[in-house]
Amino acid sequence: MQGVAYTVGVTDLPQTHGFEVIGQAVPCVVRRGPGYSGQRALAILNHGCEQKAFPGAAFAVLRNGSTVLQGAVGRFTYDETSQDVTLTTIFDIASVTKVLATTSMAMLLCERGKLNLQQRVLEFLPEFEQADRRRRLVTIEMLLAHSSGLPAYVRLFERTGDRQSLLRLALEVPLEQDPGTHPEYSDIGFIILGELLERISRESLDSFCSREIFALLGMRSTCFRPKAELRSSIPPTRNDQDFRHRVVQGEVHDENASAMGGISGHAGLFSNTTDLMRFSSSMLGLGTQLFRAETIDGFTRRRTTPSGTSRALGWDTPSSPSQSGKHFSPRSFGHLGYTGTSLWIDAERNIAIALLTNRTWPGNQSQLIKQVRPAFHDAVMEEMLKIS
Repeated sequence: MQGVAYTVGVTDLPQTHGFEVIGQAVPCVVRRGPGYSGQRALAILNHGCEQKAFPGAAFAVLRNGSTVLQGAVGRFTYDETSQDVTLTTIFDIASVTKVLATTSMAMLLCERGKLNLQQRVLEFLPEFEQADRRRRLVTIEMLLAHSSGLPAYVRLFERTGDRQSLLRLALEVPLEQDPGTHPEYSDIGFIILGELLERISRESLDSFCSREIFALLGMRSTCFRPKAELRSSIPPTRNDQDFRHRVVQGEVHDENASAMGGISGHAGLFSNTTDLMRFSSSMLGLGTQLFRAETIDGFTRRRTTPSGTSRALGWDTPSSPSQSGKHFSPRSFGHLGYTGTSLWIDAERNIAIALLTNRTWPGNQSQLIKQVRPAFHDAVMEEMLKIS
């Protein structure tokens, strides 16, 4: 190892791990494959910490099934005595839950013949009907493609404090558009989708995903509702003085998911970059195979309707401008999380990039992630593709 500004917890790492400590003011550690640097990407993340875009970040890069870069910068909070982020730090991945858990569960149920995307939501959730006859037209595919006509977000947690009551409220949320005519990213749609998948499988989302996805891929750090003893090793996401009146650490940041007990189709999952690389490898058809190639293609290819959509099924695809930067191919797919997390996968080039931060600390105000994230992705892709 080499470097100047060694930090607590890094100097003790044996050389055999292949770690290198970078001599900068912000704690920083990286592991890289032969021929890879990651210096520009690290510099961008370090600058992000210094500018208070986020207190800390972890990232990993997969190429052709192997992790070629993995790094961590910064601390859990802006306090210099706070814990350093490490390569194995677990983060609240927020809406990346939608693809890692909910969409993956839908894919498996489709393959097993238990789910038809053209089926009406009402077939499984009759309480969705209400007085608006348009609701009879909403299909499972529309929920996945964010074209159901449901709004993006409603503060349902302000009107209830338990899971069943919040689900009832979600099922009553009025449509804002005719189904299938307008793209509108919707948390409400995925809250409903999560419940629908649970009714089809007769099993909770967390139980199904733990057994059928995370365990099979060796994703040992991925779960809903981390155990109490793990919470202090997870970066906090908010000093919440509005709803929970406490520091939110090791429990879901999203208030609607919190009111649901921490398990929902739209948010609630925790993971680290190692596990996200295992998942990405499977989605690229490398390593352990969870899904058929045609299923992956069908769920990750951009929809042609409604007009103007960038969405696939569950997944998003790069648009211009994109938080994925400007170098991902048209056959790429990914997703963002409100806490400052993201996963982007390029199926044409067999590259995946995960970036995990807690940019919402301490009060949700910073929007600098919107500048840092595309710059970071561009730096990584330019090194991968040798673009100068």
